Amino acid sequence: MKNTSDQFKVLSIDIGGSHIKATILNKQGKLMMDYDKVTTPHPSTPENLLIAIKELVKGFPAYTNISVGFPGYVKGGVVKTAPNLGTKEWSGFKLQEKLADVLKAPTRVVNDADMQGLGVVDGKGLEMVITLGTGFGTALLQDGMLLPHFELAHLPVTKKDTYDTWVGEAALEDIGEKRWNKRMDKVFKILKTVFNYDTLYIGGGNAKKLTGKLDKNMKLVTNQDGIKGGARLWQEKKHDQNILAVK
Repeated sequence: MKNTSDQFKVLSIDIGGSHIKATILNKQGKLMMDYDKVTTPHPSTPENLLIAIKELVKGFPAYTNISVGFPGYVKGGVVKTAPNLGTKEWSGFKLQEKLADVLKAPTRVVNDADMQGLGVVDGKGLEMVITLGTGFGTALLQDGMLLPHFELAHLPVTKKDTYDTWVGEAALEDIGEKRWNKRMDKVFKILKTVFNYDTLYIGGGNAKKLTGKLDKNMKLVTNQDGIKGGARLWQEKKHDQNILAVK
């Protein structure tokens, strides 16, 4: 399926706890086709996920490069943690290398919030991206360049909860939107105090459920905006030490 022409096209894949979404982008990040998606397989083993991705992109237009956003800590294309998919099965899995082999194109795999960040930021100052979905994703960028990734979702926010467990999908379903929004208000205050960001971008499927007033430097963004980061991932030779292209 690899494109043999000189035209640069990116297969951009967003792996989530509920769905796997994909599209084709041009060099500027413009969508060349509508999104397509499949349900994330359960159990979400590496083998099952590779099968689902291969089936999802069957029949897609030709592409030259692949970008993947993964819900966990990724370093050098190798998955270190995947709490919303099953860390035990994923720890140490060379997803970047495997996808390059299966889909026959140079591949880059980064944390999903990192890829969304590349798609939505203005490239001015310190910008932070959070994703509210199955878990709590975070990314930091300075003047449009990715900073080393930290899994802030695993930091404790109460004596018994991390950000992931306190405001993730399971918590939202358990306590309801009203209490969840109160928790998110607290989260926003903490982020503002700790990071002193110039702009905070809020994405993920549950961002639309926020009811509180946002500051002027806080912006809601869509998953559609975020997946465009798949093109920007290839516009620089290297965004940070965690990104490695597979030839």
